[in-house]
Amino acid sequence: MLKDEPLISIITPTYNRADFVAQAVQSVLDQTYQNFEHLIVDDGSTDNTREVLDPFLADPRLRYFYQENQGQSVARNLALEHARGEFICFLDSDNVWLPINLESQLEAFQETPDVDIVYGDGITIDKQGNELGRKNIKRHSGCIAFQMLKDNCVGMNMTMARRKCFEEMGGMSGKRRVADDYDLWLKFSSRYRFRYVPRYLAYYRVMDDQISSDKEARFETNESIIRDFRENYPKVLTEAQFDEAFAFFYSRKARYLARSGHKWLAIRNVATALKYRPFVMVPWRSLAAILLKGGR
Repeated sequence: MLKDEPLISIITPTYNRADFVAQAVQSVLDQTYQNFEHLIVDDGSTDNTREVLDPFLADPRLRYFYQENQGQSVARNLALEHARGEFICFLDSDNVWLPINLESQLEAFQETPDVDIVYGDGITIDKQGNELGRKNIKRHSGCIAFQMLKDNCVGMNMTMARRKCFEEMGGMSGKRRVADDYDLWLKFSSRYRFRYVPRYLAYYRVMDDQISSDKEARFETNESIIRDFRENYPKVLTEAQFDEAFAFFYSRKARYLARSGHKWLAIRNVATALKYRPFVMVPWRSLAAILLKGGR
């Protein structure tokens, strides 16, 4: 049972998602918790996104912004400038929330007032909305910088953060075409406590034309993100912890490359992992998997 009803700001960047954005907006309106504002930033769409949104804009809680195409990081930051809520959430325009999303996360904040970011799990669906799976990456609670360096365990569309996080550390960096969500949550992990709620909160749609669908580009971007993090926040972890996390990252990248048919590039990444932590098992297991089973 919620003790109070703080205002939640929901941010949706959209670009040429007229086929899906109405479902996203409707899933916000269908929330069991209703004290929200929904900021939708149209990032220069050339389809009929505005016409699709028009019927929803009669609700005063929805606020529509238009900008020339500059990317989702700029769109999200524009909305953050106008957000008035005590808590901030993000919902991409091709995804859908379960009705209990906002209420579940607010309850978690009230149960554990010392945390600043709450997140949960997602259900993967295809372009038509058919369920593909419910398996999620391993999640973590508390001070999770070490786990975040290994892999991004925080889903953008299943997360709620206190407004103060953005006021104190800023929003999206805007430095990269992909993985701006990882950049944000990794940055926040340097200072704030997270809580994982083991509940399904959203449907995450997988499509070929998504920016995030280019996994090789995402690995390359994630590599630059973790290196920047180590340089910018060197005191968050010990040198040994940084090295171990980097070894895990390069081992994971190596296995992906091997599965994609890039065997020798995969082996080079295992070698990089071994430079960081030659006496842990993870790189050696990756090497064995690459040589014996193609990374699987």
